[in-house]
Amino acid sequence: MADKSSGRKIIGVNKKAYHDYFVDEKLEAGIQLFGTEVKSLRQGMVNLKDSYCYIEDGEIFATGVHISPYEKGNIYNRDPLREKKLLMHKREILRLFGLIGQKGVTLVPLSLYFSGSRVKVELGICRGKKLYDKRDDLAKKQAQRDVERYTKSKNHED
Repeated sequence: MADKSSGRKIIGVNKKAYHDYFVDEKLEAGIQLFGTEVKSLRQGMVNLKDSYCYIEDGEIFATGVHISPYEKGNIYNRDPLREKKLLMHKREILRLFGLIGQKGVTLVPLSLYFSGSRVKVELGICRGKKLYDKRDDLAKKQAQRDVERYTKSKNHED
């Protein structure tokens, strides 16, 4: 999946985050990886479900990002669920620290992508959805699908 307009090659998307959270703002961060992890990402072997970020000692870390071991990596493979350090400017991290200190605000990895030869993470500043919000979104999506299906069938009849 290559996004031609921005020169990105998307590796993985956290669809569950869009289901469970309202995304208020999106940010870009670098991620500190080892060679075999990058090779595994080139094969698209990543899972962002149930991942989140936290800030500790002025550094930001992503936990729950599962990068499967590279099959030809043998002894050089790392733990697939190890915490990965994210690379951002200090002032951005301090701003995020102030935001996630608020009640109900979480920092969630939304997607991983290649920007040139570098791996980047799209982070979302998110607020949790209640069950009725999820039902609302589901109903809207279903209504949109029904409208598209109806217009498509009308076009084929003409």
